[in-house]
Amino acid sequence: MFRDHMFRGERFFREHGREGPLHKGDLKYVILDLIKDKPRYGYEVIRALEEISHGFYSPSPGVVYPTLQMLEEMGYAIAEERDSKKVYTITGEGRKFLIEKKDTADEVKSQMKHHWSPEKVGTIGQMVGEFGRLGRLMGKRLHRAEPEKISRINEIISRAYQEIEDILET
Repeated sequence: MFRDHMFRGERFFREHGREGPLHKGDLKYVILDLIKDKPRYGYEVIRALEEISHGFYSPSPGVVYPTLQMLEEMGYAIAEERDSKKVYTITGEGRKFLIEKKDTADEVKSQMKHHWSPEKVGTIGQMVGEFGRLGRLMGKRLHRAEPEKISRINEIISRAYQEIEDILET
């Protein structure tokens, strides 16, 4: 069944079991790099990550806040209460960690930049819009279609899948 929410964001483009440019443990490098530039509270970190990804990645508070807490526990960040919010700042140990892990941190940033490059993001956004349009069309009208029309639509989708797969393999 097609649902519009299935076509929103990058998750639609991931293969089952694969992640995007951020793999387990990578977020700590990105967050440390963000708070190295300026102290931030969790919400600002989330918004900065959305900006970096051009809106294709919006980490949940359930991912960002535990990572900030972990960085604090590791001694790489310190939290101060400001206006009833915890504001995180990188520590000397955090800076040292980023220097020691420079190659890894640079690789994570490079993967993010490649994955969410402005050249790709605009076109992918248009594609996501088209998937949404297709999903809405099918959600509204497919259940009323005769079996032979459904069969033809299935053939069209199968051909489109094969053509796209062929393009991506070359």
